[in-house]
Amino acid sequence: MHKAPRSLVLLITLSATFGLAAAAEKSKPAKELLGLPLVFSDDFESGDAKNWQPVSPEGWKVTHQGDNHVYSQHKNIKVTTPHRSPYNRSMIKDLTVSDFVLDVKLQSTGRVYGHRDLCLFFGYQDPAHLYYVHLGKKEDAHANNIFIVNGADRKKISFTRTKGTNWDDDWHHARVVRNVETGVIKIYFDDMEYCVMSAIDKTFTWGEIGIGSFDDSGNFDEVLVYGTKVEKPKQ
Repeated sequence: MHKAPRSLVLLITLSATFGLAAAAEKSKPAKELLGLPLVFSDDFESGDAKNWQPVSPEGWKVTHQGDNHVYSQHKNIKVTTPHRSPYNRSMIKDLTVSDFVLDVKLQSTGRVYGHRDLCLFFGYQDPAHLYYVHLGKKEDAHANNIFIVNGADRKKISFTRTKGTNWDDDWHHARVVRNVETGVIKIYFDDMEYCVMSAIDKTFTWGEIGIGSFDDSGNFDEVLVYGTKVEKPKQ
């Protein structure tokens, strides 16, 4: 059996090394998106969720999925909310923004039915004042829309939306884009060139950001926030 020349072995080793380095470099998030700087990122490879504040901690955990770590909302735990709004949420700690882009990978693990959902929260000021997008399997007055909770039960504010979010058991890519001056809110799902929902509302010009569901379960990964940090006003 002939041995490969030492020079060839060295070339293969170097190629593999540089290839891994390039792959690692590609996995790094961009420093800017849509004109906004990166202000938060979490891929959960640290094995913990120290950057997050779940409403019901017993329903959330960082878990393995193959060689990857994901943040799993693995139990649907109904908690008391001041007004009708999603039960399960986990908010990013110590981050308040005005304009922002939220970019996230997400996987629904709920049962198949019309309101199968995952939710993304923003403009969150307290449990009675927030926006969220409900990515539901089938659109109706209470599903697959953008909502506001403003001291009352959630109210639909989207003026464009699709007939439903095509949930399956695979991973998907979602994005929320918010401009507080114009009030524009845009939602993207898988295709970042096509806006699946939109709204215009200027009620909340700052707030926290979070992930979760109304009453289902799911996994989240590669959470990125690009935006303008602001100080949370004192109550």
